[in-house]
Amino acid sequence: MSKDPLIAVVDYGAGNLRSVAKALERSGLLVQVVGDPTAVRSADGVVLPGVGAFADAVGNLREKGLDDAVRESIEKGHPYLGLCLGLQVLFDESEEHGRCAGLALLPGRVERFCEKDLDGSRLRVPHIGWNQVRFRGSHPMLERMPAEDCYYFVHSYRAVPGRADVAVGIAEYGGEFAAAVATDRMFAVQFHPEKSQSSGRKLLDAYAYWVRSCN
Repeated sequence: MSKDPLIAVVDYGAGNLRSVAKALERSGLLVQVVGDPTAVRSADGVVLPGVGAFADAVGNLREKGLDDAVRESIEKGHPYLGLCLGLQVLFDESEEHGRCAGLALLPGRVERFCEKDLDGSRLRVPHIGWNQVRFRGSHPMLERMPAEDCYYFVHSYRAVPGRADVAVGIAEYGGEFAAAVATDRMFAVQFHPEKSQSSGRKLLDAYAYWVRSCN
């Protein structure tokens, strides 16, 4: 009998790690919160959650050697799931608190929401609350998720992918923005599945199935 896949929830000094770990465990996964690059490399899947500032997150990942560990895990084909800041750091750069280079695993940049809606009215930033996400394209995660669902968001910055096909989930807030991005080895969402009740559980169940199918 094959062993249960081990998921590394990456501890790089950001918050919300324990609630993410508990949510993954409810989806039947064996989970460890780790800050050691070796543990990240040896895991069967990697989850990068986080709340906070882009520059702090990327700086902590690099200082601990976790950026290279995450990159090597993805290159080996271990499924990566990014949550909120774990989506944003994948891109080339962010404009948060001045230009800051990201991990450059996906082309594009992260920019602040405009504080004016499409009709010229004031748009509240940060974007907080439930919002509908429409999924498109093909990915192992999407095969086990609904085509549309509502999720909980808390963010002031949004990713602007350099390739249209990277954006596999679209939401609207002052216009359309990328709420989920993916490649064959990565899937990342701007919202918080661990705070999204049954909708989030479906997404984490899909991740559990994806990891098992790769091991």
